[in-house]
Amino acid sequence: MTAPAPGNVHPIGRASAPSLAPIMGLVADGMNQVNAVILDRMQSRIPLIPELAGHLIAGGGKRLRPMLTLACADLVGYAGSRHYKLAAAVEFIHTATLLHDDVVDGSGLRRGRKTANIIWGNSASVLVGDFLFSRSFELMVEAESLKVLKILANASAVIAEGEVNQLTAQRRIDTSEEQYLDIIGAKTAALFSAACRISAVVADRGEAEEQALDTYGRNLGIAFQLIDDAIDYESDGATMGKDAGDDFRDGKVTLPVILAYARGSEADRTFWKAAIAGHKIGEDDLAHATQLLRSTGAIADTMARARHYGQRAIDALGMFASGRAKAALTEAVEFAIARAY
Repeated sequence: MTAPAPGNVHPIGRASAPSLAPIMGLVADGMNQVNAVILDRMQSRIPLIPELAGHLIAGGGKRLRPMLTLACADLVGYAGSRHYKLAAAVEFIHTATLLHDDVVDGSGLRRGRKTANIIWGNSASVLVGDFLFSRSFELMVEAESLKVLKILANASAVIAEGEVNQLTAQRRIDTSEEQYLDIIGAKTAALFSAACRISAVVADRGEAEEQALDTYGRNLGIAFQLIDDAIDYESDGATMGKDAGDDFRDGKVTLPVILAYARGSEADRTFWKAAIAGHKIGEDDLAHATQLLRSTGAIADTMARARHYGQRAIDALGMFASGRAKAALTEAVEFAIARAY
């Protein structure tokens, strides 16, 4: 897709702090419908399934991805109801991947609460994740659109590929920036882009609008993940819903680490090799790592890259008419970036 004309570029930044209030207000009625679908389809004759699924689904997440589906539907003027089930399918895919991720990562905390794998065990978490994936595909089929099914099924496969790619890169300090962007483009941005694009599909809009929403979602997803990478070293459990330095302790080579390693001295590189290999994971080691990230400009440049992708997301909305939906989607990007400040 060609870049929008300069007159359509909307710089990130506003006088007041950006928030999700505009998009939440825009889709409030629709999210009631989506939540009803989620509550209904997470039920099972096996009590453990809704109990475990409900622990994560009701765990305080903002449900940004289904909100994007509804907001994009509003943006393209869709007046039907098929997007409610699709938004629920998107949330089920996201929830399933979180359940699986927490098992793979051995995580103990998400959104300030104990993870499902800590409470019910790894086996139950994986199997309930599989159940939610299955429910999501039932909802996709009910939308009666082969194109939507193809988009969401492909996104699910790409997410799994991204997770495997990240697993192979774990504790590998030689991971390149290009490989890392490929990982987060798959594991995070793929579902953002699909959640947005399917709204144009059910609204029977043209390929140009589909691609614009795909571009918006993809760039927002990358920006969102890059900010998460940065604030993992700058935030705390109350803010992030996980402990600061979880990525460091797990040996995850995120963009800040890649940049700091490339720019560091020989002594710095020796430290990073030991840390990512799991030999230096104490609080003093985390403090030293954070100091290196700051002194090399790695955190600041990660945020700058996030702003770049956020701007690309906003620019992708240039072809759409101004209005409440476009303003809300724009501010959602600004909010994602502002979390780091």
